[in-house]
Amino acid sequence: MTAAGVPAGERLAAEGRYLMAVYRRLFERFGPQGWWPARTPFEVAVGAILTQSVAWVNVEKAIAALEAHGLLEPAALLAAPPGRLAELIRPAGYYNAKARKLKSFVEFLFARHGGSLERLFAQPLEPARRELLGVWGIGPETADSILLYAGGMPTFVVDAYTRRILSRLWPDPAAPFLRDYEALRRFFLDRLEPDPALFNEYHALLVALGKGICRKGRPRCADCPLLSLCRFAHEDAAAAAR
Repeated sequence: MTAAGVPAGERLAAEGRYLMAVYRRLFERFGPQGWWPARTPFEVAVGAILTQSVAWVNVEKAIAALEAHGLLEPAALLAAPPGRLAELIRPAGYYNAKARKLKSFVEFLFARHGGSLERLFAQPLEPARRELLGVWGIGPETADSILLYAGGMPTFVVDAYTRRILSRLWPDPAAPFLRDYEALRRFFLDRLEPDPALFNEYHALLVALGKGICRKGRPRCADCPLLSLCRFAHEDAAAAAR
């Protein structure tokens, strides 16, 4: 981490090196994660919408049902009756709302891009992102998941794991950027090379750490590959020693 008073360019470079040190330790511990588990970019987009507020295992059941009924392609999903769609994706939870979100997404895709994800992704990142954020039911995390994992575009996905882990690593856990999605996304974008493969693996590795070790309640700090880099672990150990 860097000290106050350091020139901005030097500070960004030092923080970038720190983020890469975190990445290397995570990769050495967990290895490649193989995200996103899907056969087509459209399936990735559907999964990104369905995974909101639900475990991935339930999303897989919903995707399997859509595939079994020939609905994992834009035109078929657009034509599907909302009630039938909701019934098929029931395992993913909030199925009526998510059916509406899926319909809104494919309606947008046909209205703006002739039903083609390739045309959406042919744009520069920020215009494509603004379009997705204008679709009902698609927030920043879902939009960035679609752009990164389906489109291979250089954006960073921020989720609860990202916030939790970085807030524990960062010297000031109350820093405002840790509570703001866009500021935290820019934190990564401004300090790392704009490499979709890096962003893909980095986010997946943070999820692996957050699920198994850096948990919300009592984290397993002794098992963490980031132990020597972590403010939270050091403070916790100091408190236990008093």
